[in-house]
Amino acid sequence: MSDEWRREHYKISSDRSQLNTTLIHDYLSNSSYWATGRSLEAVERSIENSLCFGLYEVSALPQQQIGFARVVTDYSTFAWLADVFVLEEFRGQGLAKWLIEVIMTHPQLQGFRRWLLATKDAHELYRRFGFSELQDPARWMERLQESSLIGSDEVSTTAR
Repeated sequence: MSDEWRREHYKISSDRSQLNTTLIHDYLSNSSYWATGRSLEAVERSIENSLCFGLYEVSALPQQQIGFARVVTDYSTFAWLADVFVLEEFRGQGLAKWLIEVIMTHPQLQGFRRWLLATKDAHELYRRFGFSELQDPARWMERLQESSLIGSDEVSTTAR
């Protein structure tokens, strides 16, 4: 099941069939700081296994994808917000804030004990939605695999 939200000349959709994987891959692999070099195969696999949200400019046809975010979740207790971006020419209009608002209020993403994300410099955007630094970072561990094909999972700061 997919959902759709509209605002002025924009829409957000959770319909995977509308996603422009070429644009998503190009942005993540070439323009983001967190997924530089991520392969098309890795991007496609991540989309297949996440709840994805495409942001589109719809005032002209065909519609143009201008942003993206995905949630990795078990739909019960945990969610990881990842790969959030809005193309540079569309920033400054509150679209990233709207995208996060739609995600955080999505009916399938309610009642979780924990949401996580990683960001280099968009802390203030995410604080608006209740995110904060880890309360006890010493309890958290990671297994980092250095690979130019995989990229890291930090959330974009370019989503403002």
